[in-house]
Amino acid sequence: MPRVKGGTVTHQRRKKVLKLAKGYRGSKHIQFKAASTQLFNSYRYAFRDRRQVKREYRKLWIARINAAARTHDMSYSKLMHGLKLAQVDINRKMLADLAVNDQRAFKKLVDTAKTALK
Repeated sequence: MPRVKGGTVTHQRRKKVLKLAKGYRGSKHIQFKAASTQLFNSYRYAFRDRRQVKREYRKLWIARINAAARTHDMSYSKLMHGLKLAQVDINRKMLADLAVNDQRAFKKLVDTAKTALK
C-alpha cells in the first residue's frame, strides 16, 4: 500500500493559521509553529479581556461619578446610598454620562440623594 502524505490538507491548515496570524510581529506571522502558539495565546487574551473590559468600564464610571460627587461635597458611596434610599434607579453608565455632560441634572440627583439621607 502506498504512503499517503496528505500535503494539500496540511498546507491548507497551515495557510489558515498564517492568515489568522497576519499582522503579528516578528516570526509570529511567518513561521507556523510560532504563529499557532501566538494564536492560542491571542484567543486566551480575547476571552479574558471580553470580561475585563466590563470591569474597566465600571471602574471608569465609578471614578467619574466620585469626582463629580466630590465637587458637590459628597462621596460616591453616600451618593449611591442616598439615591437608593430615594428610590432613584439609574445605572452607573448613565450617571457617569450625566456627571460629565449635564452637570445641572447631576446636581439635582445629588440634591435628591442629600434629602433622602437626612
